[in-house]
Amino acid sequence: MRIGLLTGGGDAPGLNGIIESCARVLINNGVEVVGIRDGFEGIFENRTINLTLDRIENAHSAAGTILGSSNKSGTAGRESEFREKFAALGLDGLIACGGDGTFSGLYGVCKDINLIGVPKTIDNDLSGTEITFGYDTACASVAESVDALRFTAEAHKRIIVVETMGRTAGWIALGGGVASYADIILVPERPYDKYKLIKFIKDKQAGGRRQLMVVVAEGASAKGGEASVAFKVESAPQSERFGGIAFEMARWIEHETCWDARHVVLGHLQRARHPTTTDRFLTLFMGVEAANMALEKAWGQAVVYRQGRVTRAPLTDLMQPPRLIDPDHRWVQAAQRLGIFI
Repeated sequence: MRIGLLTGGGDAPGLNGIIESCARVLINNGVEVVGIRDGFEGIFENRTINLTLDRIENAHSAAGTILGSSNKSGTAGRESEFREKFAALGLDGLIACGGDGTFSGLYGVCKDINLIGVPKTIDNDLSGTEITFGYDTACASVAESVDALRFTAEAHKRIIVVETMGRTAGWIALGGGVASYADIILVPERPYDKYKLIKFIKDKQAGGRRQLMVVVAEGASAKGGEASVAFKVESAPQSERFGGIAFEMARWIEHETCWDARHVVLGHLQRARHPTTTDRFLTLFMGVEAANMALEKAWGQAVVYRQGRVTRAPLTDLMQPPRLIDPDHRWVQAAQRLGIFI
C-alpha cells in the first residue's frame, strides 16, 4: 500500500503526534507513507516527502506540523484538477487531518478518493467529535497567561483584557477563562450587556479589588453590536480577520470606570505551545486508529472522540455546521456559580 498523509488549515498542537503515531503503525505494517506538503497546495503542486521512521521520530513532542500546512488554497472550482493531481500521486488512499476548511474542501471530491478524516482545530468547534486535539493545549496557554498577568495587574492595580482566538465559537476563551478563574469571560455565543458589565466592574472596584482579569474571544460582541474586524485577506476562504476587541474594551473600561486598563492579544501563542499530555494521549490513539482504518481499507470514515473513547464515524459527520457553545452550557453555569461574569 501507498498512503498519503496531509495536514491542512491552521496548525494545532498535536498534529505531529498524529503524523508520528499514524506513520509508525503504517510503516511497521509495510506501508509506504507519503507526506503531502502544505495541505492542498502539496497536491496541486506535487510537493511530497517520503515519511520514514527516522524522519518522524520524536515529532510528537513538538508544536506545528513537520509536513507544513496552509489555509489559503481551496478546492472550490478546482475539483477536477484536484482529482487529476491526486491520481498522479499514485496513492491508494489519503489520511487528511484538518478542520472545517479542510473537510469543506474535500466534500466535493470525497466520493472519488479513498479518504479517512482526522478532525483537528484548537477552536474545538468541529461537529462529529466531542473534543478536538490542540484545544487542551490552547486552553493551557490561555490559563497560564492569565495566571501570569494577574501578578502584574495586582502590582499596578489594573484591569487586563486578554484576547483569545475564537471567531464564532468561544470554547478557548471559556475553557482557558474557567481554568484560570478569570473574573470576566466573554464569548460570541453570549453577547454581553454593556451596562451590566460596567456595573460588575464598578462593584468590584468599590469592594477594594486591586485587579481584574478579563478573557474575551476575538469574535465576542455586545448585544446589538458586531465583532471587531482587524483586516481582510481577500484571497482566503475566510477573508475577514477578527481582532481588536481587547484594545477597544480596555479603552472603553478605562473611560467608563477610570480604572487603569491594559490589553494583551495572545494570537498565535495559542498554537505554538508543545502539546499537553492530554493532547498527546488523544493524538496517539487517534493516529493509531486512523492507521488501522487504512490497513482495513475502511474508507469514507473519520476517527473521532465520543463518550470517553476514540472511535469511528461517517466522514460526513465532520462536514456539518460548527459546534457552538450552548448559552447555558454546564461550564457556563459553573462559571456563574463561581461569581464570574459571563
